[in-house]
Parts: sequence; structure tokens; C-alpha cells
Amino acid sequence: MNAEMLKFRAGVVRRIRSFFDARGFVEVETPVRIAAPAPECHIDCPPVATGGFLRASPELQMKKLLAAGLERIYQIGPCFRDGERGKRHNPEFTMIEWYRRHATYLDIQRDLEALFAELAKDGKCAGALRSVRVRDAYRQWAGWDPWTEWDQDRFDFDMAAVIEPRLKEMGGGVFLTDYPVAAASLAVVSGGVAERWEFYFDGIELANAFTELCDAEEQRARFAAARAERRSLGEADYPFDEEFLSLLPVVGSAAGVALGIDRLVMALSGASSIGEVRVLGQHR
Repeated sequence: MNAEMLKFRAGVVRRIRSFFDARGFVEVETPVRIAAPAPECHIDCPPVATGGFLRASPELQMKKLLAAGLERIYQIGPCFRDGERGKRHNPEFTMIEWYRRHATYLDIQRDLEALFAELAKDGKCAGALRSVRVRDAYRQWAGWDPWTEWDQDRFDFDMAAVIEPRLKEMGGGVFLTDYPVAAASLAVVSGGVAERWEFYFDGIELANAFTELCDAEEQRARFAAARAERRSLGEADYPFDEEFLSLLPVVGSAAGVALGIDRLVMALSGASSIGEVRVLGQHR
């Protein structure tokens, strides 16, 4: 990390804020310490000695603000994950998340396309963004169909070993869209696919978006399944956020995305490691 990179990063964040402010989004701030993280396998929130956890995402808290009446919101801030460290990972990192009521993942895709075009004016990341459907990618490159032969371990392995390298060969920005129902996470399922996309640049995942699931009963069932799997793997058990579940029907319909600021700055600047684009602290 050097002074010029710090200035470059600050400029990126400033342009992101200007982009969303100009489009009528409200910048919000939600707690970093939370009582009930969303239970997701292999995503571990650091526990706080005085109670609760450091957030891996502000998602649940931001959706509560949608229920309170805000229509378009964004937040830039720190997030945390235990056990993640490497050239593209750090236990503490910075994300922007934005959400829209009465929108779908396609609306969020158009947001990101416009944002990326604005940020990529230096030429390093310029060019059209493309889309590839998950089913097509696995059939063509991995030689099997996750819709008819679902296997979580095989899906995850091939994503890292086969699909992402092919996305890197394509170069530039690629949306990997329409996931198997079994990989829906917090996304709406429609027409046999999860309305979810991930955005890659040169094979590196930068963002993950959903048409958000707003069915409280289905969300509770998915949380319960994820919680059971976490227990079976010996991972920390998280309580349900009952307030969040009770407010989902009020939200009605929405879409949102999480975009890693550190990885985005890496893509825009050509940096090869996260340590080049952010100040790294001391972590266990």
C-alpha cells in the first residue's frame, strides 16, 4: 500500500458515492456488531467477547430499512469473515451493498453495468460486459448438468477449477447468471432457476446479486437447512433474526447486490493482491 494507491482508492469510493447519490439512492449505516448473522455454510462471523458477532454482510439490517419505507439504499463499510486470508481475501474487508424495492436482479445488473462503465474510464476495464448462464457454462466446460445431477461438492470444485478459469480466459467483465435451485441462497426461484448472478472480472468474483427472497416461511426453511448443515460441520450456530423474518412480507419484493470494494480497486488498478489496495490490520 502506498500513498498513490490510497488516493486512487479514495477516488473510486468518491465516484461510487456520486453515482448512487445522483440516482436517488440513500446512503445508510447499519451496525457492525449484530446478534444474528444469516446462517451460511463456510461463512463464519468473528464472535465479539461482549456478545454478538461482527457482520459478514449488512444485508439483513438493510432489508429492515426497506421495510421501514426506504426504496433505494446503499452502504459502504467494513465486513468480516473468520479464516479468510490470501491475495484476494482478508479477515476484514470493505463492501458496498445496494438494494431496491420493487426490482429484480436484472435491474441490479443494469446498475452495475452503468457503475462499471463510469469507473472504467481509465481504459483498464473498458469494454462491453457479457453474460453466461450457469447451466450453459457447466454443460460446455465441465461436461455435466447441475440441474439433473446436482452435487454440491462437485459444483463447488468445478466452479473453482473449471468455470472461473474459463471466465478468466474470456477476459473483462462477465455476469454468471441463473443458478441451480439448490444454490439459490437468498434468491427468488422462478422457472426452475434461482434469480442470482455473480459478476467476475478477469476470472475474479467481484459481486453477488439476487432477486431477494421475501417469503418469510421459505426464508425460515432455508435458514433452518443452512443452520443444520453448519451444526453438522461443527461450525458456530447462529440464532435466527426474528425481526428480519417478520419484516420480509412488508418488503414485498426487492433486489440487491454485494460488491467487494477491495477487489474492485484491484481490478481497476491492476493490483495483484489485496494488500496493495487496503491497509491490513492484525488479525488472529
